[in-house]
Amino acid sequence: MRPSATQDPATRQAGPSVTTGPDPVTAVPLRRLFAACLAVAAVGSVIWVALQPPFPDGYDARLAAIDEAGTGAALSAFLFTATQLPWLVAVVGIAWLAHRGSSRFAAAGGTLAVLGAFGHAVFGGAMLVGVLMAQDVADRPVMAELLETIESSPLLVPFMAAGLLGTVLGLLLLGVALWRSRVVARWVPLVLWAFLVVEFVGSNLSEYAAYLSSVCLLLAFGALAQRLWTPGSTDAVAS
Repeated sequence: MRPSATQDPATRQAGPSVTTGPDPVTAVPLRRLFAACLAVAAVGSVIWVALQPPFPDGYDARLAAIDEAGTGAALSAFLFTATQLPWLVAVVGIAWLAHRGSSRFAAAGGTLAVLGAFGHAVFGGAMLVGVLMAQDVADRPVMAELLETIESSPLLVPFMAAGLLGTVLGLLLLGVALWRSRVVARWVPLVLWAFLVVEFVGSNLSEYAAYLSSVCLLLAFGALAQRLWTPGSTDAVAS
């Protein structure tokens, strides 16, 4: 029904434009889905990182390390690939949570993070192929050369770049959106940014960086999952 001409302008504006307060009942299943995917993505990421064999220089040595790791390496590659689906839904959930207070950063960060998950999923297929190649010990030099050809192929490199850049820039912007919207405590985006630094910079400096980044990811995603799982509003919270 159209407002009457005599209706008070302040009252008319306060009606349908209100965006705060409790979420509608229809949003509860969506929030639960986002929360579950955040938890699964975090736990799955921690497990595949823990099982990942060391990657020495040279494709021949890498295949040997994968073969030596056995089931652990295969499970790591499988979980890396499979985790990208809940990861994709999880970053959409972060963007959804923060969009009211920082719509542009949330949209940009969510889009880039989804692109990153897609790129990593494609690269995960190459990782699974590498696991299968590692089992062929007799033809390892040939397999090593083939794996190098695959990973340096112009068909795969764009997806590898999308996975790296999309994830880093996406989480960076989502952290900004969380900071600006204040829908979670201030420490959550800080820990999310710490994860990026430790994972993508510290991993080149120390072998223990992967474990520290896993802790950061569990803390940040765990807090976000709890925030989404708990019924209520998506308004700003106190730090």
